Amino acid sequence: MKKFLSFVIAGTMVLSMAGCGGNSDSSETSEAETAAEEDVEADAEETDGEEAEAIDKIVVGLDDTFAPMGFRDENNELVGFDIDLANAVGEIIGCEVEFQPIDWDTKETELETGKIDLIWNGFSYSEERNESMTLSSPYLDNAQIIIVPSDSDIQTKADLAGKVVGLQDGSTAADAVEADEMSSEIGEIYTYDTNDLAFTDLSVGGRIDAVVADEILAMYYIETSGADFRVLDEDFGSEVYVVAAKLGNTALMDQVEAALTEIGENGTAAEISEKWFGENIYIH
Repeated sequence: MKKFLSFVIAGTMVLSMAGCGGNSDSSETSEAETAAEEDVEADAEETDGEEAEAIDKIVVGLDDTFAPMGFRDENNELVGFDIDLANAVGEIIGCEVEFQPIDWDTKETELETGKIDLIWNGFSYSEERNESMTLSSPYLDNAQIIIVPSDSDIQTKADLAGKVVGLQDGSTAADAVEADEMSSEIGEIYTYDTNDLAFTDLSVGGRIDAVVADEILAMYYIETSGADFRVLDEDFGSEVYVVAAKLGNTALMDQVEAALTEIGENGTAAEISEKWFGENIYIH
């Protein structure tokens, strides 16, 4: 994963940043991928044989500060890996793709009420989300890593005992920390509307001692912003990124799934991945 960082710095993207290294256990990632893929296969079996419905437009909900997945560049245009991926999927389906920035903490409500059709912006798989939404199979690996100032005395996860940890409200970072046995030892958890705000507070100092965030986002932020941060070797577990539709909306998800498979097979996803990460890390 970290190979792409030197590519970003070297040169193809000069971006005004709004912006997840750790040693992720490959077996944990494999289990997450397997669970997500099995759920998608089960949904596909239930709808096998149904004729695909014509779709005119897909409204994608996203956090527009989540670089490099979906964020605003220096011209205030929405760009990113997931933006390009969603547009490629829309071309195959034959529909318009509209991107709608949303409050990340209310994303499930936006989906349930029909204000958006998909959540597609570094959205991590979890069992809870799988029960309340219709999810795609995984397309990227991720982990919840621990970021601290370079001069911090925090060297291990255990050193978070009594410390204040910042993270994005409504994110799987919160779920990962809560599920860890270390959770009861943390002094306080401070939540933010965006990861950018958490990173800003960490830079300023005084309020929080560490941030837990997505590996892809955090490493991109560190490298492009020049923040004087350090990533711990330990993390809060491996994850995979998926696309989410309203629970039961298999008609839409089946077409998204088929398109995700097609762009993986025809090389489009690899080209997009090379553009943003300097290597092909697409796993669908």
